Amino acid sequence: MDINQIAQMAGVSRATVSRYLNDGYVSQEKRATIKRVIDQTGYVPSRQAKTLRTGKTDVVGIIIPKINSASVSRMVAGITSVFNDTGFQILLANTDNDAEREVGFLRLFTERHQVDGVILIGTVFTPEHLAAIKALRVPIVILDQNLPGYPCVHQDDYDAMRDVAEIAVAHAKAPGYIGVLEDDVAAGKMRHQAFLSICADHGIEVPGDAQAIAAFTVDAGYACAERIIEAHPETDALVCASDSIAYGALTYLREHGRRVPDDVQVTGVGDAEFSQLVTPRLTTVHHHYKTSGAEAAKMLLGLMTGSGTVPREIKMGYEIVERDSTR
Repeated sequence: MDINQIAQMAGVSRATVSRYLNDGYVSQEKRATIKRVIDQTGYVPSRQAKTLRTGKTDVVGIIIPKINSASVSRMVAGITSVFNDTGFQILLANTDNDAEREVGFLRLFTERHQVDGVILIGTVFTPEHLAAIKALRVPIVILDQNLPGYPCVHQDDYDAMRDVAEIAVAHAKAPGYIGVLEDDVAAGKMRHQAFLSICADHGIEVPGDAQAIAAFTVDAGYACAERIIEAHPETDALVCASDSIAYGALTYLREHGRRVPDDVQVTGVGDAEFSQLVTPRLTTVHHHYKTSGAEAAKMLLGLMTGSGTVPREIKMGYEIVERDSTR
């Protein structure tokens, strides 16, 4: 079944069917006839043909660092909530935190016109990233990082970490920190700097071996907590850069007879669902990840349709959620 057969069955010209499919002017009578034929036959226009005709794919590329991340899943949920009713399809590209693969997807979207726009949930920006982003022929919105010169929606990582760390450090003499690689400016560098800033405000100097770098996993949190406590048994607070890291720290402390929060306080970032289910319930930061995804989608939609052409930056708010893992 093709457009010529639809035109013949409807008793109209091929051009009339084409105008109908592209929302051009068609009389009400002919529009109703064409719709009836399409409904009866189940005809679906060729996406490839439409792309060749209009230069548009009606596809949005979403590049994500990790498919099983609670924060990423919330951001993707926000993105899809906007695009589901717009006629755009989503092409999801998972990089498994592989920077080269991330650059590869950006180049793929550049070399082959497969998408009309890109949302990149960013972690690191290498020179290769910046070159690939600059070479894109379609609009891009950066989500969860702040990249000057480009439309961005990001979290207030520095202030949020200062506020949640303050809760623990205010009642601690020997706090430790479990962070992530600082190539990730938001979750790594900003959160670490905020922790050190709060400690300095309280006149506390944190030894280097009381600060550890972990992956965003429970196992990594467990291993880093073990190293810190073995090096500094007097540690009375562990401030963690993510909830999953904090879950690992809680597990280590429980298995080694350390009471939380009486002996050691623990904080996280993210307010994932399990933060209310672990024992004790985790004090953490609630970032509005789903809303930030929706805002990024709206921003990209504006850029693709021409209603928003000036690069914008949105810094999201946050909430501190005090539970049972701090005093």
